[in-house]
Amino acid sequence: MVSFKDFQDLELVVAQIIEVKEHPNADKLYVLKIDTGKEEKQIVAGIKNAYAKEALLGRKIIVVNNLEPVVLRGEESNGMLLAASDDNGPSILSPDRNVKIGSKVK
Repeated sequence: MVSFKDFQDLELVVAQIIEVKEHPNADKLYVLKIDTGKEEKQIVAGIKNAYAKEALLGRKIIVVNNLEPVVLRGEESNGMLLAASDDNGPSILSPDRNVKIGSKVK
């Protein structure tokens, strides 16, 4: 079980994808540049098989903004986008209306 305090420690925010690049060392990963409202940062996401680059650019997503950086196949990732996954692959979680970049998810 995760405590309520642990959940509160997660910084979930609305971010916008501002750049999408192929990962140089992985077939299923994209390297995304995102705007969190306070800064631009890079995240690595395993969504390449489900989304074309064009479908991601400009899209608002939900990210865990305060994860420790991790290197995935040679590229640093400074957060994680949230997605549901089933037999049809990942489905990115997005706000259902136009909300300000940087808005907190509660």
